[in-house]
Amino acid sequence: MTVVVGYLATPEGEAALETGVAEARRREARLVVVISRRSRHEQHADVDSELDALRDRLDDADVAYDVRQLGRGNDVAADLVAAAEETDAELIVIGLRRRSPVGKLILGSNAQRILLDAQCPVLAVKPAASPSDQSGF
Repeated sequence: MTVVVGYLATPEGEAALETGVAEARRREARLVVVISRRSRHEQHADVDSELDALRDRLDDADVAYDVRQLGRGNDVAADLVAAAEETDAELIVIGLRRRSPVGKLILGSNAQRILLDAQCPVLAVKPAASPSDQSGF
């Protein structure tokens, strides 16, 4: 069995990765990290160093893992769901951005498609709130 994580080098992606590692350990499952490049203008050296750093972190996490990199222009939601189906995933972990009260009415299109199309449970996580993000309520 596997846990599939959608990862970008963002606070949301970091939250998804941390949760995915914890879930893979808890379930004694293989972790499959699916990375999507955000820009076709990213330098290959930057992408390679980011991948090396990610692999180093996963090596230190002591979990079995695979890293899959998607090229820009691919359908991120479809690729993440396909990776989950291909690996018989028991869970998909994705990161969500914090949104304003009005923005909460509309979930991000990729997140919404993953939630609707995935054949396994999806765990959506948010990064820890900073003091400036918290309201007095």
